[in-house]
Amino acid sequence: MRRQYLQETPPARPIDRRVEALIASFGYAFAGVWYMFRTQRNAQIHLLVGACALALGSILGLERWEWLALVLVIALVLAAEGMNTAIEVTVDLITTARHPLAKIAKDVAAGTVLICAITAVVVGCIVFLPHLLVGV
Repeated sequence: MRRQYLQETPPARPIDRRVEALIASFGYAFAGVWYMFRTQRNAQIHLLVGACALALGSILGLERWEWLALVLVIALVLAAEGMNTAIEVTVDLITTARHPLAKIAKDVAAGTVLICAITAVVVGCIVFLPHLLVGV
C-alpha cells in the first residue's frame, strides 16, 4: 500500500505588525502635514514662497548645488513651521490661562521659524541674484 502525502497549504501569513505600524506612522505624519497646511496661515505662505522659488529656479536653470541649497532651506523653514505648530497646539492643550512660560515657549518657537526664514532669504539671494543680475 502506497502512502499518499497530502501537501498542506501553509496558512495565510498575516501582515507583520511592524509593517502595519510603519504604514500607520506614515499616515499620521501625512495627516499632520495636511493639518499644518490646512490651518496655519504662515505655513501656507511659506509653502507658496517655496513653490515660487522652485519655479524661479526652474526658469533660471540652476546648478545642482543651487538646487540642493534651495530645497534644503525650503524644507528647513517648513519643518520649523511644523515644530512651531506642534508647540503652539501643545501649549494650548496644557493651559488656557496666560502664563509667562507658555508665552516664552510660543515666542521661542515662532522665533525659530523666523531665523530659518531669514536664512532662507539669505540663501535665496546668494542663489538667485547672480542669475538675475547677469544682464544688468
